[in-house]
Amino acid sequence: MTVHKNLLTAIIRFLLIKDSRSFPPQHSPHMTGTLPPIAPAATTGYSAADRIFFDNNGYLVLPNFLAPDHVARLVAALERTAVRRREAVRTNAKQTGFTQVTGDSTRYFYILDDDPLFLELLDWPALMPYVHGLLNAKPHHHGSDGIIDFGRDFMTRHGGWHLDGHDEGYRGLGWPIPHLQLKIGYYLSDMTQPGNGNLLIVPGSHKAINPPSLADMSRPDHMPGELQICAPAGTAILFHNALWHTAAPFASPAHGRKMLYYAFEHPWMVASQEHWGYTKEFYNQRLSPAQRKLFHGWVFDPPEQRWG
Repeated sequence: MTVHKNLLTAIIRFLLIKDSRSFPPQHSPHMTGTLPPIAPAATTGYSAADRIFFDNNGYLVLPNFLAPDHVARLVAALERTAVRRREAVRTNAKQTGFTQVTGDSTRYFYILDDDPLFLELLDWPALMPYVHGLLNAKPHHHGSDGIIDFGRDFMTRHGGWHLDGHDEGYRGLGWPIPHLQLKIGYYLSDMTQPGNGNLLIVPGSHKAINPPSLADMSRPDHMPGELQICAPAGTAILFHNALWHTAAPFASPAHGRKMLYYAFEHPWMVASQEHWGYTKEFYNQRLSPAQRKLFHGWVFDPPEQRWG
């Protein structure tokens, strides 16, 4: 009875996200077209039902995870940093990580030292129970990036389906690919409607024993079984490294998206160049004791001798 109740809770809590596909009228709750009036994840917290849903579907959607005022401050930081990063690209100045500029759009990587708000979000208290429960009790940071996209720069973009991780998504380890990274995407702009560059996923694809065909991955319309996640600003989306995903096409040049991505890996991995991207000052002076544990001991000066 307890297992059944947890499963029902997972269905009600996480499947009431607007689906961009066209379905006939349904009475089942997971086909509802609007977000449910649920409590923020920070007050409901991680549960066994979350793990069941994640294991079976490869993702979780947590609406209203970040408060509106927090989102506003993060957006301001995202925009400030984009201006600095674009100037660094223009002048060929040294920067932490790297920056991709496409027209007026900007995506930049290794963001933890760009703004204190980005570093604060690294081990956000409401998030860590999910990271511990879904990945590892002693996780390590894997990567981080910020995105400001304008539809006018990407109206011809389509496809882009991929897995996360080195070696084309850890494919060399065989199928199904194991859970090695947990990705967290934060919507900082309203994406309650499709066509805003929303995260596009294929639920359950993390369990696939064969990759999709090249034709399916490059088709300009839809991947079979895809789900476009439509949710408000402040939503957090957690997903498995082997979940097939991409950014949905923009429906209009006037549309756009603002997002942050963070990722965690197991403590026995070194799967990201970001570990070498920060200064000794960053590691030694700007991390809290809890944040230091999210990195290997050898990045510090002197090195820390500890488990993981």
